[in-house]
Amino acid sequence: MSADTPTLTLKSGEEYIELYKVLKVQGMMSAGGEAKHVISEGQVTVNGEVETRKRKKVVAGEVVSFNGESVKIIAE
Repeated sequence: MSADTPTLTLKSGEEYIELYKVLKVQGMMSAGGEAKHVISEGQVTVNGEVETRKRKKVVAGEVVSFNGESVKIIAE
Protein backbone atom coordinates (compact mmCIF):
# COMPACT_ATOMS: atom_id res chain seq x y z
CA MET A 1 0.00 0.00 0.00
CA SER A 2 1.39 3.39 -0.96
CA ALA A 3 1.19 6.63 1.00
CA ASP A 4 -1.43 7.94 -1.42
CA THR A 5 -3.91 5.11 -0.80
CA PRO A 6 -7.40 6.60 -0.40
CA THR A 7 -8.98 6.40 3.03
CA LEU A 8 -12.49 5.91 4.35
CA THR A 9 -13.13 7.43 7.76
CA LEU A 10 -15.51 5.67 10.12
CA LYS A 11 -18.10 8.04 11.59
CA SER A 12 -17.83 8.99 15.24
CA GLY A 13 -19.13 6.11 17.33
CA GLU A 14 -18.81 3.54 14.54
CA GLU A 15 -16.53 0.62 15.29
CA TYR A 16 -16.75 -0.98 11.84
CA ILE A 17 -18.29 -0.85 8.36
CA GLU A 18 -19.56 -3.91 6.51
CA LEU A 19 -17.36 -4.97 3.61
CA TYR A 20 -19.93 -4.60 0.84
CA LYS A 21 -20.64 -1.04 2.04
CA VAL A 22 -16.96 -0.11 1.64
CA LEU A 23 -17.12 -0.96 -2.07
CA LYS A 24 -20.37 0.94 -2.51
CA VAL A 25 -19.40 4.06 -0.52
CA GLN A 26 -16.02 4.31 -2.27
CA GLY A 27 -17.65 4.07 -5.69
CA MET A 28 -15.87 0.82 -6.54
CA MET A 29 -19.34 -0.64 -7.24
CA SER A 30 -22.53 1.24 -8.09
CA ALA A 31 -24.88 -0.98 -6.09
CA GLY A 32 -24.80 -3.10 -2.97
CA GLY A 33 -25.99 -6.17 -4.87
CA GLU A 34 -23.06 -5.92 -7.27
CA ALA A 35 -20.66 -5.49 -4.36
CA LYS A 36 -22.03 -8.58 -2.62
CA HIS A 37 -21.63 -10.58 -5.84
CA VAL A 38 -17.95 -9.73 -6.41
CA ILE A 39 -17.20 -10.42 -2.74
CA SER A 40 -18.87 -13.85 -2.89
CA GLU A 41 -16.88 -14.58 -6.08
CA GLY A 42 -13.61 -14.03 -4.16
CA GLN A 43 -12.59 -10.87 -6.02
CA VAL A 44 -12.10 -8.71 -2.90
CA THR A 45 -9.27 -8.81 -0.38
CA VAL A 46 -8.95 -7.45 3.14
CA ASN A 47 -5.35 -6.95 4.25
CA GLY A 48 -4.20 -9.01 1.26
CA GLU A 49 -6.38 -12.04 2.06
CA VAL A 50 -9.37 -13.06 -0.08
CA GLU A 51 -12.59 -12.34 1.81
CA THR A 52 -15.94 -13.86 0.80
CA ARG A 53 -18.08 -12.70 3.75
CA LYS A 54 -20.19 -9.84 2.38
CA ARG A 55 -20.99 -8.44 5.81
CA LYS A 56 -17.52 -8.86 7.28
CA LYS A 57 -16.91 -6.13 9.84
CA VAL A 58 -14.03 -4.03 8.50
CA VAL A 59 -12.34 -1.99 11.24
CA ALA A 60 -9.89 0.92 11.36
CA GLY A 61 -6.45 -0.02 10.08
CA GLU A 62 -7.67 -2.60 7.58
CA VAL A 63 -7.15 -2.23 3.82
CA VAL A 64 -9.81 -3.34 1.33
CA SER A 65 -8.78 -4.00 -2.29
CA PHE A 66 -10.78 -4.70 -5.44
CA ASN A 67 -9.92 -4.51 -9.12
CA GLY A 68 -6.61 -2.73 -8.59
CA GLU A 69 -8.04 -0.15 -6.18
CA SER A 70 -7.43 -0.05 -2.43
CA VAL A 71 -8.88 1.91 0.47
CA LYS A 72 -7.66 2.08 4.07
CA ILE A 73 -10.24 2.33 6.81
CA ILE A 74 -9.44 4.92 9.49
CA ALA A 75 -11.15 6.06 12.69
CA GLU A 76 -12.44 9.60 13.13
